[in-house]
Amino acid sequence: MSSIEKLVLIYLIVINLVAWALMRIDKIRAVKDRRHRIPERRLLWTSALGGALGAFIAMRMFHHKTKHPAFAAGIPVMLLAHIAIMVWLEYK
Repeated sequence: MSSIEKLVLIYLIVINLVAWALMRIDKIRAVKDRRHRIPERRLLWTSALGGALGAFIAMRMFHHKTKHPAFAAGIPVMLLAHIAIMVWLEYK
């Protein structure tokens, strides 16, 4: 594994942990009815930047944002796109 591949792997691990944590924090704040929720835009951007797997797992674990079309459809589409990109990069 090259050093660039290691950096990409570390980035993906970190961004997915961040996406998962943001979804968890937002769910906790939603249940406690706090005003300072995490903006949906930030959750979606974190997912788009590589954290779709973490966001998808958090959505399922915490039943959070599952009825919002941008999340219910968008996160799985982003995840499939990320997988397709990774497969393409591996075999190009």
